[in-house]
Amino acid sequence: MSDSNIHDSPYSWFRLCVTLSISAAGSVGIWAIIIVLPLVQADLGVDRGAASMLYTLTMIGFAAGNLLIGRLVDRFGVTWSLMLAACATAVGFFGATTAQSIEVLTLWQILIGFGAAVGFGPLMADISHWFVRRRGIAVAVAASGSYLSGAIWPMLLKGVMADQGWRAAYMAIAITVVAVMVPLSLLLLRRVPEGAAEVAEVAARLKSKSLSLSPRALQLLLGLAGLSCCIAMSMPQVHIVSFCVDLGYGPAVGAEMLSLMLFGGVASRLVSGFVADWLGGIRTVLIGSSLQCLALFLYLPFDGLVPLYVVSLIFGLSQGGIVPSYAVIVREYLPAREAGARVGLVVMSTILGMAIGGWMSGWIYDLTGSYQAAFLNGIAWNFLNLGVMLLILYSARRRSLAVL
Repeated sequence: MSDSNIHDSPYSWFRLCVTLSISAAGSVGIWAIIIVLPLVQADLGVDRGAASMLYTLTMIGFAAGNLLIGRLVDRFGVTWSLMLAACATAVGFFGATTAQSIEVLTLWQILIGFGAAVGFGPLMADISHWFVRRRGIAVAVAASGSYLSGAIWPMLLKGVMADQGWRAAYMAIAITVVAVMVPLSLLLLRRVPEGAAEVAEVAARLKSKSLSLSPRALQLLLGLAGLSCCIAMSMPQVHIVSFCVDLGYGPAVGAEMLSLMLFGGVASRLVSGFVADWLGGIRTVLIGSSLQCLALFLYLPFDGLVPLYVVSLIFGLSQGGIVPSYAVIVREYLPAREAGARVGLVVMSTILGMAIGGWMSGWIYDLTGSYQAAFLNGIAWNFLNLGVMLLILYSARRRSLAVL
């Protein structure tokens, strides 16, 4: 197979399957604290806002990992980065089992978040090099691993948590992450040939000329859009378990709703991948953000068990494809040789949005005694995301009209 034919090849699809498996295992670091949050709160005797800070700082570690590991992937390849991240994640989970205070647990959660980052932005950046015609669906499938992780792990850990507590669940995760990620990472040793990389670089350069924004301006606007989008997204994803506990349904029901939401997110990401290949990343983000806003509004009037299951599924189906589509925009308009770092920057902004939004929703809950105001806060941030993406779309259309 020649260098120029490596894109969208059978090997590319095999590599995508391996990438999805690694992501589903490694991304547990961003979901585990959500699953065990009520148990940790009771065990360590802290309020909801303080417990939510655990998630916030996990996501800060996750954000830093997406940027720093993304740079490592650009320089050294994905395999060694995966092995390093797997070890960091396992050490973090093992260390967390020994924590007797919220402060010590926080430090371990930062390390967990850092290691888990390799399962998201860096893997999306790596797989984007192996596809051109089907890049949208490939990136979406790779990103689906994080949602599969959030859907599968709550079910796997439910029995362990009920019988032995959250510390035993964390120990099981530490062992599983290394056992799965290290062998699979060896299947990704192959690098993109120089000829194929140059083809992708030329395509991105030509595409960037259709946008009136500079690369720097586009990067900053995508960062702002990602931040505001994920502040909005964080309310249901981070607090759905605690929300269900407050309504009297218990943490097990909340975990089921989270799984349902994330299974919907997987479907949304796959559909969005096809849409991105058809309409482009910018329009795909606008469609997903509009649907997310509608789903957030649906949480306001409903608190019954069946309606909440339905709304949680609708929310997952609405927003799952947004973040991967930001990565698609980066690969459409910005230099291919900087994919890891640039995708990492945008993903970092989305993660910071989740971190800030997770803390903000807990703080609003402590202030008001309910999550209603937190949902309204998310809706407001979602409108900011829509405004920024409309500005980017306008700049592309204006440049096209100027050329005509």
